[in-house]
Amino acid sequence: MTSVLKLAGWALLVVVVLAIVGVVTMTRADIPYATLQAQYGDASDRYLDLPSGVHLHYRDQGPPSGEPIVLVHGFAASLYDWQDWVARLSGHYRVISLDLPGHGLTEAPKGYRPQMNDMVGVVDALTDKLGVKRFVLVGNSMGGGVAWHYALKHQDKLDGLVLVDSVYPPDLPGHKSRQKNKVMVFNLVKVPVLRGLLTHVDLTPLVRQGLDTAFVNHSLVTSALVRRYSDFSRAPGHRAILLSLQDHEPEDGAAVNAALGRLTVPTLVMHGRDDMLIPWFGGERTAKAIPGSTFIVYPGVGHVPMEQIPDKSAADLEAWITTKSLAAKKAG
Repeated sequence: MTSVLKLAGWALLVVVVLAIVGVVTMTRADIPYATLQAQYGDASDRYLDLPSGVHLHYRDQGPPSGEPIVLVHGFAASLYDWQDWVARLSGHYRVISLDLPGHGLTEAPKGYRPQMNDMVGVVDALTDKLGVKRFVLVGNSMGGGVAWHYALKHQDKLDGLVLVDSVYPPDLPGHKSRQKNKVMVFNLVKVPVLRGLLTHVDLTPLVRQGLDTAFVNHSLVTSALVRRYSDFSRAPGHRAILLSLQDHEPEDGAAVNAALGRLTVPTLVMHGRDDMLIPWFGGERTAKAIPGSTFIVYPGVGHVPMEQIPDKSAADLEAWITTKSLAAKKAG
């Protein structure tokens, strides 16, 4: 028995040592914002200081007189996810994109842990500062959640709402939460010890796994794309904020459905048919909950249509805006 206990003790020691070595090997320091700005910034970058202490990174592109479109990215993403759309839309529209706190080049004060109302407030503060009275608001994934929460509070400021593979009430009948199990980080953050380590280690392997899940065409998941996501996650404080966003309790589906049913703003819901993170029927349910909304589903497309099929998805957005505008003029 004694020899068995000794052997077990040595085995445990080996496991602990290997774990420590693994953590030390994977530990990565923060990347200073100045370094990230030099690597990813350009002349279109703009910044706004908010009362909360957030130093907001945004871009305001296209003709100032064009119809404004505001783009809000998803979890762990950045305004760079919209660059293909910006290239296609900024010839005629005023396109405003931003990095939410904990993402991209936006700096947040130490200990900052944003809630949904905080992110809605960021969008409102930016558009108010830019003097944009009315606009079309577009959100992808978590950004879609920000967009429809914004609409619930400020639909008088919106000419249109566009939800791209957006979040939806998780407790609707028939929903399976299995899509989160496909991305390892969603499971790792549930373990307190591992969660603490994730704020210090290189997230590149998890980033690649998440992007492979989001993109149906894995050839689009380039080394440069993975590196950009990984680099931004290592901005000071970003890893802690990203992990904190996983703590939010799911909203009551029936209450959200009822709230969406009160929206009167014209709404377009776009969704990839092969989205492995948020199943397409979630988008369909969201569209059905919003009176008069338009639903477009894209076969063979995953979680980010604006990156996977930028020409088609941007053209559909433009067509919808044109039709919506014409309808509004006739009604007027």
